[in-house]
Amino acid sequence: MKLTRLRVVDNSTLGKQAMLDGKPPRCIQVYSKTGVGTIGDKVLVAIKGVKKKAVIVGVKGKKPTPMVPRFDSNNIVLIDDNGNPLGSRVLVPIPSVLRGRGEYNKLMSLCSRFV
Repeated sequence: MKLTRLRVVDNSTLGKQAMLDGKPPRCIQVYSKTGVGTIGDKVLVAIKGVKKKAVIVGVKGKKPTPMVPRFDSNNIVLIDDNGNPLGSRVLVPIPSVLRGRGEYNKLMSLCSRFV
């Protein structure tokens, strides 16, 4: 949803600064047909006064969906325009649902734990 507060879970400098300052990024646009983001969707976020793209890697779901774990917060990993991650590590477990998708191979190589 738009204007949702998100949590950056990679070690990019922009994400770390935003989380330490107490001003988490907010969702501006969800690139999906429904307008509601789920795991694997790309979003446009406002972080530290700039616009960046990100991938949703964890959501606080109300309804349980099969094969998708629920998280305590809405987690994102920042990416550039080409789809390359800005950080060099992902600090939380990533759902294994994203493994089969070819567009996130670079993101999956940074992960050490899967759920």
